Amino acid sequence: MNYVIIGNSAGAIGCVEGIRKADKEGKITLIASEPHHTYSRPLISYLLLGRTDEERMKYRAPSFYEDNNVDTKLGVTVTKIDKDDKIVETDGGEKIPYDKLLIATGSNPFIPPMGGLDSVEKKFTFMTLDSAHALDAALTPDSRVLIVGAGLIGLKCAEGIAERVREITVVDLADRILPSILDSDGSAVMQRHIEKSGVRFILSDSVKEFSGNTAALNSGKTVDFDVLVIAVGVRPATALAAEAGIEVNRGIVTDAHCETSVKDIYAAGDCTESLDITTGQNKIMALLPNAYMQGECAGQNMAGVEALYDKAIPMNAIGFFGLHIVSAGSYDGEEYVETDGENYKKLVTKDGLLKGFIIMGDVRRAGIYTSLIREKTPLETIDFELIKRHPKLMAFAADSERRQKLSR
Repeated sequence: MNYVIIGNSAGAIGCVEGIRKADKEGKITLIASEPHHTYSRPLISYLLLGRTDEERMKYRAPSFYEDNNVDTKLGVTVTKIDKDDKIVETDGGEKIPYDKLLIATGSNPFIPPMGGLDSVEKKFTFMTLDSAHALDAALTPDSRVLIVGAGLIGLKCAEGIAERVREITVVDLADRILPSILDSDGSAVMQRHIEKSGVRFILSDSVKEFSGNTAALNSGKTVDFDVLVIAVGVRPATALAAEAGIEVNRGIVTDAHCETSVKDIYAAGDCTESLDITTGQNKIMALLPNAYMQGECAGQNMAGVEALYDKAIPMNAIGFFGLHIVSAGSYDGEEYVETDGENYKKLVTKDGLLKGFIIMGDVRRAGIYTSLIREKTPLETIDFELIKRHPKLMAFAADSERRQKLSR
């Protein structure tokens, strides 16, 4: 069997390991535009902080490709998928045949239309190792940094550079920070915490235009800066799939086996849509754990072993300036809330099931809540009143299989 993987992040690595569980001999060719060994993107901010280095950022051991007999073509871009002849073409003119193909092209930074952007000399995104190095080289202790975007990427950037620059201003059109993972109360807690580190927020506003190192906002305010970081969000990298005739909505459409609309072509990670079991809707869930599980599922199916990717939920485990967050699922339902300083907990139930949660501060045992959502555990079968306040396995019915699942 001849396997080809486009990409080199979590989905691609999951695919390699999924294939090798079932097929130790088939040829695997991995092609990726970035020239680097696979690395963990969430650690980019810690690289700038000096808390990690490129060696420790590696997502797998240096010998991973050799150990799994993977032929790598790093720094090479796939320009075309020929689904009829089952060939991928690269920017170097090479034509590589496949029997089974995985698309794990990830996402690209979204650059919104902003007048005068070309007049800004020092402007960066913050998604890749190379973009982090470029930003790092531009910073000085006197730098005034403007970050456009108060989401996950923008605030991780702020955390990574806060101790190395004079000031940071974050502008976002939303009325709160981290709107994709936090409710209004949780957002307010986190904003107060980050502001203690000197970060200034301008919310419910956006950049109208740039004139050199001055940003004019729609509110009439102006912000002077030396370095600009655009972190408004990302868009799934679906162009390659769409041009090949593969069904694409907002992301590449996949089934429970992670196969696309074209036979023998699979997809995983940030470039895809998948079923959110908490809402029953297909959506993009650009999260590293989901990407890995999706890739592993695809790899097993590519190698002829049936596997299902049927427990996907939106989930984040992240921290900013020392305050940690774990969130998962959806927030439509009955709410239970606890708050105490920087500790914040919100559980959302509906139809006798836990549908979602936000925990900030003390995030120990959050995994129990995540498992309740993934396993769709009926709350009537457990002591949920106790678990709401003190999530411990003793609160579960004496069911060894359930206890094993929930203690993972």
